[in-house]
Amino acid sequence: MTSTSSSADTRRAWLELEFPGASKFDDDSEEWRRLFSELVGTFFLVLVGAGGAVVAAKSGGAIARSAAVTAPGLMVMAIILFMGAISGAHLNPAVSIAFSVRGDFPWRRVPGYIVVQLIGATAACLFLWAALGKVGGLGATEPGAGIHNWQAFLIEFILTVGLVSVILGTASSAQNIGTLSAVAVGGYIILAGLWSSPISGASMNPARSFGPDLANWSFSSYWVYLAGPIAGGITACGIAFILRGQGGDIGGLEAARGDDERVVADLATKGKV
Repeated sequence: MTSTSSSADTRRAWLELEFPGASKFDDDSEEWRRLFSELVGTFFLVLVGAGGAVVAAKSGGAIARSAAVTAPGLMVMAIILFMGAISGAHLNPAVSIAFSVRGDFPWRRVPGYIVVQLIGATAACLFLWAALGKVGGLGATEPGAGIHNWQAFLIEFILTVGLVSVILGTASSAQNIGTLSAVAVGGYIILAGLWSSPISGASMNPARSFGPDLANWSFSSYWVYLAGPIAGGITACGIAFILRGQGGDIGGLEAARGDDERVVADLATKGKV
């Protein structure tokens, strides 16, 4: 056995200790668990992402922009930590596509992930509608006042370049920062929202924007939130190639698939691997 395969087996063994039964997620028959994980995770992400506007409208008060953009980042952080080892916590079609372009995630699994992400996002908006009423535009992401669609597109594009670059970078064995990857991704989402939410809503996620648009049956600006993030994610893959070379290392593979290398890296820092 080569040292590389031995190291991989050791990491897998420690992962199994942290998440008993994790190895079964390599089995295609367990794909339903991964899809369910993505559905639940995207539901909660959109619940707080879209819910800020709904709660503000329902309560008759304004939620501070800092609070509205902080909530989704904190939720993503929590979701990565509690279910990242199951599905990879993509929560975003642009991320699933980018992982596949990078060579870390099989293309055959992308359609299923995208479908359940869209379902989860829509379910969150329908829940908000049922619980609080159809107010606040159900948290729809739209270009800000005086902002053209092409301007919002450019902002969504560049924001997603940064987001996916953070995700791919922290999922790489060459640059793995352990469980702090959740902090890095959540922190970036908060930063992007603080900087640019008045311009485009700082969606960076076609599923996040799809749920409210479907519930409102209004897709006039949806192309901005579909094309911008996907183009940004693919561009981030090109940047990752320049910085770190070809994808497919064990860190990227395990993080994208759900066999979370972040846990293993954290154990390694404690001298257990």
